[in-house]
Amino acid sequence: MTAQLEFDPIRLPPECEALRREVRAFLAEEIAAGTFDPDRPMHGDMHNTEFSKRVGAKGWIGLTWPKKYGGHERTFLERYVVTEEFRIANAPVRQYFVADRQSGPILLKYAPEHIKMDILPRICRGEVCFVIGMSEPNSGSDLFAAKTKATKADGGWRINGNKIWTSNAHIADYMIGLFRTSPSTKENRRHGLTQFLVDLKTDGITINPIYQMTGQHDFNEVVFDNVFIPDDCVLGEIDGAWKQATSELAYERSGPERFLETFYVLTALIRALGSEPDLRSAEGLGRLVAQAHALRRMSVSVAGMLQAGKEPVVEGSLVKDLGTIWEQKLPARVRELAAFLEPDVGNRATLDEQLAFAMTIAPKLTIQGGTTEVLRGIIARGLGLR
Repeated sequence: MTAQLEFDPIRLPPECEALRREVRAFLAEEIAAGTFDPDRPMHGDMHNTEFSKRVGAKGWIGLTWPKKYGGHERTFLERYVVTEEFRIANAPVRQYFVADRQSGPILLKYAPEHIKMDILPRICRGEVCFVIGMSEPNSGSDLFAAKTKATKADGGWRINGNKIWTSNAHIADYMIGLFRTSPSTKENRRHGLTQFLVDLKTDGITINPIYQMTGQHDFNEVVFDNVFIPDDCVLGEIDGAWKQATSELAYERSGPERFLETFYVLTALIRALGSEPDLRSAEGLGRLVAQAHALRRMSVSVAGMLQAGKEPVVEGSLVKDLGTIWEQKLPARVRELAAFLEPDVGNRATLDEQLAFAMTIAPKLTIQGGTTEVLRGIIARGLGLR
Protein backbone atom coordinates (compact mmCIF):
# COMPACT_ATOMS: atom_id res chain seq x y z
CA MET A 1 0.00 0.00 0.00
CA THR A 2 1.21 3.50 -0.83
CA ALA A 3 -0.49 6.50 0.75
CA GLN A 4 -0.18 10.14 -0.15
CA LEU A 5 0.16 12.37 2.89
CA GLU A 6 -2.64 14.90 3.24
CA PHE A 7 -2.43 17.91 5.51
CA ASP A 8 -4.93 20.37 4.05
CA PRO A 9 -4.67 23.90 5.52
CA ILE A 10 -7.98 23.76 7.39
CA ARG A 11 -9.10 26.84 9.31
CA LEU A 12 -11.42 26.63 12.28
CA PRO A 13 -14.87 28.06 11.44
CA PRO A 14 -16.59 30.81 13.51
CA GLU A 15 -18.65 28.35 15.55
CA CYS A 16 -15.39 26.89 16.87
CA GLU A 17 -14.22 30.25 18.15
CA ALA A 18 -17.57 30.85 19.86
CA LEU A 19 -17.26 27.45 21.50
CA ARG A 20 -13.69 28.27 22.56
CA ARG A 21 -14.91 31.33 24.47
CA GLU A 22 -17.56 29.22 26.18
CA VAL A 23 -15.04 26.55 27.19
CA ARG A 24 -12.59 29.13 28.54
CA ALA A 25 -15.32 30.71 30.67
CA PHE A 26 -16.26 27.31 32.09
CA LEU A 27 -12.64 26.47 32.91
CA ALA A 28 -12.10 29.85 34.55
CA GLU A 29 -15.08 29.17 36.82
CA GLU A 30 -13.73 25.72 37.73
CA ILE A 31 -10.27 27.12 38.49
CA ALA A 32 -11.77 29.92 40.61
CA ALA A 33 -13.80 27.32 42.53
CA GLY A 34 -10.59 25.37 43.28
CA THR A 35 -11.47 22.29 41.22
CA PHE A 36 -7.91 22.14 39.84
CA ASP A 37 -4.74 24.23 39.62
CA PRO A 38 -3.62 24.87 36.01
CA ASP A 39 -0.07 25.59 37.21
CA ARG A 40 0.28 22.15 38.82
CA PRO A 41 -0.35 19.60 36.06
CA MET A 42 -1.24 16.05 37.05
CA HIS A 43 -1.60 16.96 40.73
CA GLY A 44 -4.76 16.43 42.73
CA ASP A 45 -7.73 14.36 41.56
CA MET A 46 -7.12 13.89 37.84
CA HIS A 47 -10.12 11.54 37.57
CA ASN A 48 -12.54 13.96 39.19
CA THR A 49 -15.96 12.36 38.75
CA GLU A 50 -17.98 15.44 39.62
CA PHE A 51 -15.98 17.58 37.20
CA SER A 52 -16.54 14.96 34.49
CA LYS A 53 -20.28 15.09 35.10
CA ARG A 54 -20.25 18.88 34.78
CA VAL A 55 -18.39 18.57 31.47
CA GLY A 56 -21.00 16.04 30.35
CA ALA A 57 -23.82 18.39 31.36
CA LYS A 58 -22.24 21.03 29.10
CA GLY A 59 -22.55 18.62 26.18
CA TRP A 60 -18.79 18.36 25.60
CA ILE A 61 -18.45 14.57 25.87
CA GLY A 62 -19.59 12.56 22.87
CA LEU A 63 -19.66 15.86 21.00
CA THR A 64 -19.70 14.24 17.52
CA TRP A 65 -21.92 11.26 18.34
CA PRO A 66 -25.57 10.73 17.34
CA LYS A 67 -28.13 12.32 19.66
CA LYS A 68 -29.83 8.93 19.87
CA TYR A 69 -26.99 7.77 22.12
CA GLY A 70 -26.63 10.95 24.16
CA GLY A 71 -24.28 12.70 21.72
CA HIS A 72 -24.60 16.14 20.20
CA GLU A 73 -23.88 15.68 16.46
CA ARG A 74 -21.31 18.50 16.36
CA THR A 75 -18.09 18.49 14.36
CA PHE A 76 -14.65 17.00 14.93
CA LEU A 77 -13.28 20.54 14.63
CA GLU A 78 -15.44 21.64 17.56
CA ARG A 79 -14.25 18.62 19.50
CA TYR A 80 -10.69 19.65 18.68
CA VAL A 81 -11.27 23.06 20.29
CA VAL A 82 -12.65 21.51 23.49
CA THR A 83 -9.72 19.10 23.74
CA GLU A 84 -7.17 21.85 23.09
CA GLU A 85 -8.56 24.19 25.74
CA PHE A 86 -8.89 21.47 28.37
CA ARG A 87 -5.33 20.24 27.69
CA ILE A 88 -3.77 23.71 27.85
CA ALA A 89 -5.57 24.34 31.15
CA ASN A 90 -4.35 20.98 32.56
CA ALA A 91 -7.95 20.11 33.43
CA PRO A 92 -8.72 16.76 35.17
CA VAL A 93 -10.13 14.83 32.19
CA ARG A 94 -8.77 11.36 32.97
CA GLN A 95 -12.18 9.96 33.95
CA TYR A 96 -13.78 10.27 30.53
CA PHE A 97 -11.14 11.16 27.96
CA VAL A 98 -10.34 7.75 26.46
CA ALA A 99 -14.03 6.85 26.28
CA ASP A 100 -14.75 10.09 24.46
CA ARG A 101 -11.74 9.96 22.15
CA GLN A 102 -11.75 6.39 20.89
CA SER A 103 -13.70 3.78 22.87
CA GLY A 104 -17.05 5.41 22.17
CA PRO A 105 -16.45 5.54 18.40
CA ILE A 106 -15.50 1.85 18.44
CA LEU A 107 -18.74 0.98 20.27
CA LEU A 108 -20.70 3.11 17.80
CA LYS A 109 -19.31 1.09 14.90
CA TYR A 110 -19.29 -2.44 16.28
CA ALA A 111 -21.29 -2.93 19.51
CA PRO A 112 -24.77 -4.49 19.60
CA GLU A 113 -27.59 -1.98 19.92
CA HIS A 114 -28.46 -2.80 23.54
CA ILE A 115 -24.85 -2.16 24.62
CA LYS A 116 -24.75 1.12 22.72
CA MET A 117 -27.99 2.26 24.33
CA ASP A 118 -26.70 1.33 27.78
CA ILE A 119 -23.09 2.57 27.76
CA LEU A 120 -22.85 5.49 25.31
CA PRO A 121 -25.29 7.80 27.16
CA ARG A 122 -23.39 7.14 30.40
CA ILE A 123 -20.13 8.10 28.67
CA CYS A 124 -21.75 11.33 27.49
CA ARG A 125 -22.83 12.10 31.06
CA GLY A 126 -19.25 11.69 32.29
CA GLU A 127 -20.08 8.65 34.40
CA VAL A 128 -17.97 5.95 32.75
CA CYS A 129 -14.20 5.42 32.41
CA PHE A 130 -12.67 3.29 29.61
CA VAL A 131 -9.16 1.96 29.03
CA ILE A 132 -7.32 0.46 26.08
CA GLY A 133 -6.10 -3.13 26.30
CA MET A 134 -3.51 -3.47 23.55
CA SER A 135 0.13 -3.64 24.74
CA GLU A 136 1.45 -6.84 26.34
CA PRO A 137 4.63 -7.91 28.12
CA ASN A 138 7.41 -8.67 25.59
CA SER A 139 5.47 -7.15 22.69
CA GLY A 140 4.76 -3.53 23.66
CA SER A 141 3.42 -1.57 20.70
CA ASP A 142 3.70 -4.53 18.32
CA LEU A 143 -0.02 -5.30 18.38
CA PHE A 144 0.24 -8.24 16.03
CA ALA A 145 2.47 -10.07 18.52
CA ALA A 146 -0.35 -10.16 21.10
CA LYS A 147 -0.63 -13.50 22.89
CA THR A 148 -3.35 -12.96 25.48
CA LYS A 149 -5.82 -15.58 24.39
CA ALA A 150 -9.60 -15.67 24.09
CA THR A 151 -10.90 -19.25 23.82
CA LYS A 152 -14.47 -20.02 22.72
CA ALA A 153 -16.72 -21.29 25.50
CA ASP A 154 -20.42 -21.92 25.91
CA GLY A 155 -22.15 -18.57 25.44
CA GLY A 156 -18.93 -16.57 25.29
CA TRP A 157 -15.15 -16.63 25.62
CA ARG A 158 -12.53 -17.36 28.29
CA ILE A 159 -9.59 -14.94 28.40
CA ASN A 160 -6.16 -15.72 29.86
CA GLY A 161 -3.04 -13.58 29.77
CA ASN A 162 -1.77 -10.08 30.55
CA LYS A 163 -2.04 -6.53 29.27
CA ILE A 164 0.47 -3.89 30.35
CA TRP A 165 0.95 -0.11 30.37
CA THR A 166 -2.84 0.04 30.68
CA SER A 167 -3.37 3.67 31.65
CA ASN A 168 -6.02 4.24 34.35
CA ALA A 169 -7.19 0.63 34.59
CA HIS A 170 -7.31 1.01 38.38
CA ILE A 171 -10.15 3.56 38.08
CA ALA A 172 -11.83 2.23 34.95
CA ASP A 173 -15.18 0.56 34.40
CA TYR A 174 -14.50 -1.00 31.00
CA MET A 175 -11.71 -2.01 28.65
CA ILE A 176 -11.76 -2.47 24.91
CA GLY A 177 -9.20 -5.24 24.59
CA LEU A 178 -7.44 -6.86 21.67
CA PHE A 179 -7.11 -10.61 22.21
CA ARG A 180 -5.88 -13.54 20.17
CA THR A 181 -8.69 -15.79 19.00
CA SER A 182 -6.70 -17.71 16.36
CA PRO A 183 -3.01 -18.13 15.46
CA SER A 184 -1.55 -15.75 12.92
CA THR A 185 -0.51 -17.19 9.55
CA LYS A 186 2.65 -16.89 7.50
CA GLU A 187 0.68 -15.10 4.83
CA ASN A 188 -1.06 -12.71 7.25
CA ARG A 189 0.53 -11.84 10.56
CA ARG A 190 -2.44 -9.62 11.32
CA HIS A 191 -4.90 -12.52 11.31
CA GLY A 192 -6.35 -13.94 14.52
CA LEU A 193 -7.06 -10.87 16.67
CA THR A 194 -10.50 -9.88 17.96
CA GLN A 195 -11.73 -6.90 19.97
CA PHE A 196 -13.83 -7.40 23.08
CA LEU A 197 -15.69 -5.15 25.48
CA VAL A 198 -14.54 -6.13 28.98
CA ASP A 199 -16.25 -5.19 32.24
CA LEU A 200 -13.23 -4.71 34.54
CA LYS A 201 -15.27 -5.77 37.58
CA THR A 202 -15.56 -9.29 36.15
CA ASP A 203 -14.25 -12.15 38.31
CA GLY A 204 -10.71 -13.24 37.46
CA ILE A 205 -9.32 -9.79 36.61
CA THR A 206 -6.44 -8.47 38.73
CA ILE A 207 -5.02 -4.96 38.27
CA ASN A 208 -1.45 -4.34 39.43
CA PRO A 209 -0.05 -0.78 39.63
CA ILE A 210 3.03 0.43 37.74
CA TYR A 211 4.46 3.61 39.29
CA GLN A 212 6.32 6.32 37.41
CA MET A 213 9.40 8.27 38.49
CA THR A 214 7.04 10.99 39.73
CA GLY A 215 5.54 8.52 42.20
CA GLN A 216 2.26 8.81 40.37
CA HIS A 217 0.14 5.86 39.35
CA ASP A 218 -1.60 5.77 36.02
CA PHE A 219 0.02 2.77 34.26
CA ASN A 220 -1.08 -0.76 35.21
CA GLU A 221 -0.73 -4.43 34.43
CA VAL A 222 -4.08 -6.18 33.92
CA VAL A 223 -4.07 -9.95 34.49
CA PHE A 224 -6.83 -12.18 33.08
CA ASP A 225 -7.31 -15.55 34.79
CA ASN A 226 -10.01 -17.56 33.00
CA VAL A 227 -12.20 -14.47 32.64
CA PHE A 228 -15.59 -15.08 31.00
CA ILE A 229 -16.74 -12.58 28.36
CA PRO A 230 -20.22 -13.09 26.84
CA ASP A 231 -20.70 -13.37 23.09
CA ASP A 232 -22.44 -10.01 22.77
CA CYS A 233 -19.25 -8.30 23.94
CA VAL A 234 -17.40 -9.29 20.76
CA LEU A 235 -16.81 -6.10 18.77
CA GLY A 236 -16.71 -6.49 15.02
CA GLU A 237 -15.21 -9.33 13.05
CA ILE A 238 -13.73 -12.36 14.84
CA ASP A 239 -10.06 -12.76 13.84
CA GLY A 240 -10.18 -9.51 11.82
CA ALA A 241 -9.79 -6.77 14.40
CA TRP A 242 -6.42 -5.55 13.15
CA LYS A 243 -8.11 -3.05 10.82
CA GLN A 244 -10.47 -1.91 13.58
CA ALA A 245 -7.53 -1.39 15.95
CA THR A 246 -5.45 0.59 13.49
CA SER A 247 -8.45 2.78 12.65
CA GLU A 248 -8.96 3.37 16.38
CA LEU A 249 -5.38 4.57 16.66
CA ALA A 250 -6.10 7.37 14.17
CA TYR A 251 -8.28 8.86 16.91
CA GLU A 252 -5.72 8.20 19.65
CA ARG A 253 -2.62 9.51 17.91
CA SER A 254 -3.66 12.71 16.18
CA GLY A 255 -5.19 15.01 18.78
CA PRO A 256 -3.65 18.06 20.49
CA GLU A 257 -2.99 15.96 23.58
CA ARG A 258 -0.12 14.42 21.59
CA PHE A 259 1.96 17.59 21.66
CA LEU A 260 0.55 19.63 24.56
CA GLU A 261 1.39 17.38 27.51
CA THR A 262 4.36 19.53 28.60
CA PHE A 263 3.15 22.76 27.00
CA TYR A 264 2.77 24.40 30.42
CA VAL A 265 6.56 24.85 30.69
CA LEU A 266 6.51 26.92 27.49
CA THR A 267 3.76 29.23 28.75
CA ALA A 268 5.59 29.57 32.09
CA LEU A 269 8.77 30.50 30.21
CA ILE A 270 6.91 33.17 28.22
CA ARG A 271 5.63 34.72 31.44
CA ALA A 272 9.11 34.62 32.96
CA LEU A 273 10.79 36.24 29.95
CA GLY A 274 8.28 39.07 29.86
CA SER A 275 7.47 41.41 27.00
CA GLU A 276 11.09 42.27 26.11
CA PRO A 277 13.21 39.09 26.11
CA ASP A 278 16.87 39.29 25.10
CA LEU A 279 17.85 38.29 21.57
CA ARG A 280 18.95 34.74 22.51
CA SER A 281 15.72 34.06 24.40
CA ALA A 282 13.53 35.61 21.71
CA GLU A 283 15.16 33.46 19.01
CA GLY A 284 14.75 30.27 21.02
CA LEU A 285 11.19 31.11 21.99
CA GLY A 286 10.31 31.91 18.38
CA ARG A 287 11.53 28.52 17.23
CA LEU A 288 9.46 26.69 19.84
CA VAL A 289 6.30 28.66 19.08
CA ALA A 290 6.73 28.06 15.34
CA GLN A 291 7.16 24.33 15.92
CA ALA A 292 4.07 24.20 18.14
CA HIS A 293 2.09 26.08 15.49
CA ALA A 294 3.13 23.60 12.77
CA LEU A 295 2.09 20.64 14.93
CA ARG A 296 -1.21 22.32 15.68
CA ARG A 297 -1.95 22.90 11.99
CA MET A 298 -1.25 19.22 11.26
CA SER A 299 -3.49 18.09 14.11
CA VAL A 300 -6.35 20.38 13.03
CA SER A 301 -5.99 18.99 9.51
CA VAL A 302 -6.39 15.42 10.79
CA ALA A 303 -9.50 16.50 12.73
CA GLY A 304 -10.86 17.80 9.42
CA MET A 305 -10.16 14.44 7.77
CA LEU A 306 -12.01 12.62 10.57
CA GLN A 307 -14.90 15.03 10.06
CA ALA A 308 -14.90 14.08 6.36
CA GLY A 309 -15.20 10.38 7.27
CA LYS A 310 -11.63 9.47 6.38
CA GLU A 311 -9.27 7.23 8.37
CA PRO A 312 -5.96 9.16 8.42
CA VAL A 313 -3.84 6.42 10.00
CA VAL A 314 -0.53 7.54 8.46
CA GLU A 315 -1.15 11.24 9.09
CA GLY A 316 -2.23 10.52 12.67
CA SER A 317 0.90 8.45 13.24
CA LEU A 318 3.03 11.30 11.91
CA VAL A 319 1.38 13.80 14.26
CA LYS A 320 1.99 11.48 17.18
CA ASP A 321 5.61 10.78 16.22
CA LEU A 322 6.59 14.42 15.72
CA GLY A 323 4.37 15.69 18.53
CA THR A 324 5.58 13.42 21.31
CA ILE A 325 9.22 13.93 20.38
CA TRP A 326 8.65 17.69 20.51
CA GLU A 327 6.86 17.64 23.87
CA GLN A 328 9.49 15.25 25.22
CA LYS A 329 12.35 17.59 24.30
CA LEU A 330 10.52 20.77 25.29
CA PRO A 331 11.36 20.78 29.03
CA ALA A 332 15.10 20.51 28.39
CA ARG A 333 14.97 23.31 25.82
CA VAL A 334 12.96 25.53 28.18
CA ARG A 335 15.45 24.85 30.97
CA GLU A 336 18.26 25.99 28.68
CA LEU A 337 16.43 29.20 27.79
CA ALA A 338 15.60 29.86 31.46
CA ALA A 339 19.21 29.39 32.62
CA PHE A 340 20.01 33.11 32.57
CA LEU A 341 16.78 34.40 34.08
CA GLU A 342 17.10 36.59 37.14
CA PRO A 343 16.36 34.64 40.34
CA ASP A 344 13.70 37.16 41.39
CA VAL A 345 11.49 36.61 38.32
CA GLY A 346 7.92 36.52 39.58
CA ASN A 347 7.00 32.99 38.48
CA ARG A 348 10.48 31.46 38.83
CA ALA A 349 9.44 29.03 41.59
CA THR A 350 6.47 27.83 39.53
CA LEU A 351 8.63 27.43 36.42
CA ASP A 352 11.25 25.43 38.33
CA GLU A 353 8.60 23.16 39.84
CA GLN A 354 6.98 22.58 36.45
CA LEU A 355 10.33 21.84 34.81
CA ALA A 356 11.22 19.29 37.50
CA PHE A 357 7.90 17.52 36.96
CA ALA A 358 8.00 17.69 33.17
CA MET A 359 11.53 16.26 33.03
CA THR A 360 10.42 13.18 34.98
CA ILE A 361 7.36 12.44 32.85
CA ALA A 362 9.07 13.18 29.51
CA PRO A 363 10.57 9.68 28.99
CA LYS A 364 7.14 8.05 28.79
CA LEU A 365 5.73 10.36 26.16
CA THR A 366 7.18 8.58 23.12
CA ILE A 367 5.93 5.23 24.46
CA GLN A 368 2.28 5.88 25.26
CA GLY A 369 0.01 5.53 22.26
CA GLY A 370 2.63 3.55 20.32
CA THR A 371 6.39 3.77 20.39
CA THR A 372 8.27 6.01 17.99
CA GLU A 373 9.87 2.99 16.31
CA VAL A 374 6.52 1.33 15.60
CA LEU A 375 4.99 4.59 14.39
CA ARG A 376 7.80 5.11 11.92
CA GLY A 377 7.24 1.61 10.61
CA ILE A 378 3.56 2.45 10.02
CA ILE A 379 4.50 5.69 8.27
CA ALA A 380 7.12 3.99 6.10
CA ARG A 381 4.73 1.21 5.14
CA GLY A 382 1.98 3.72 4.32
CA LEU A 383 4.36 5.62 2.06
CA GLY A 384 5.45 2.44 0.30
CA LEU A 385 8.98 2.55 1.72
CA ARG A 386 8.89 -0.92 3.31
